[in-house]
Amino acid sequence: MLPIDLTGKRAFVAGVADDGGFGFAIAKALAEAGATICLGTWPPAMAIFENLLERGKIADSLHLKRGGSLTFERIYPLDVSYDTLEDAPAEIRESKRYRERGDFSIAGVVAHLRQDFGDRPLDIVVHSLANGSEVKKALLDTSRQGYLGAVAVSAYSNVAFVRELGALMRPSGSFVSLTFMASERAIPGYGGGMSSAKAALEADTRTLAFEAGRRFGVRINTISAGPYASRAASAIGIIEKMVSYSRENSPLTRDLEAMDVGNAAAFLCSPLAAAITGSTVYVDNGYHAMGMAAPPPSP
Repeated sequence: MLPIDLTGKRAFVAGVADDGGFGFAIAKALAEAGATICLGTWPPAMAIFENLLERGKIADSLHLKRGGSLTFERIYPLDVSYDTLEDAPAEIRESKRYRERGDFSIAGVVAHLRQDFGDRPLDIVVHSLANGSEVKKALLDTSRQGYLGAVAVSAYSNVAFVRELGALMRPSGSFVSLTFMASERAIPGYGGGMSSAKAALEADTRTLAFEAGRRFGVRINTISAGPYASRAASAIGIIEKMVSYSRENSPLTRDLEAMDVGNAAAFLCSPLAAAITGSTVYVDNGYHAMGMAAPPPSP
């Protein structure tokens, strides 16, 4: 038996605000392997997520196969648009959904983690974050602000994570992010600069693997997941079409499950993947291997 054992490890998973996406599945898989979990959640979504937890509305999703329930050591407010609290404009800092959350910047999370757990509290960091305000627009029609915003939140924030959280990692730490096939192939309808952001994320993964490997002794990988109809993905507008097309044209015609990605992340964060870094790992039922659409089934 070759188990994935993360007992005694602590993970920080950024980008979880419900039980329906890849971030939650990754947190659950890490917990199944024995890790403890801290979350980073977008402040405007925190109250809803806390309500779901407190009222037991996602209790079934929290159930672990090894027994017990998934619990979170801490849930920190996090808006990766801002490296420091001073970077956030006054109207954001003073808005109802932000002002009572304290320091919600990346620097704020670093400070919270150190205060709560000491100088080197982390073994695993998961970047499950992406946002493009103009994702429904064609790239040709995307504004400069929309394009740069998509890259800042979806790609640069991972660079900031590795730089700022790398110093908090214990030996043999692991960073994992999430990417998508639009980084390599044209996906009509996936616009607003998001395809460019994912391409940047993958290129950064390779460079960060070298730089952070030498500076911090950590590994950096990204998972290219197939389309999945999470609540967050509904913002794309064509997610159901993307899911259907991928299923019909992949080598494996099964539905992709969130835990497929969760389990792959748990492996990448475990000692079993000690020599894997700088990689884009495909978890998409083999869709990335296809060069043309599959013929329709015979009537």
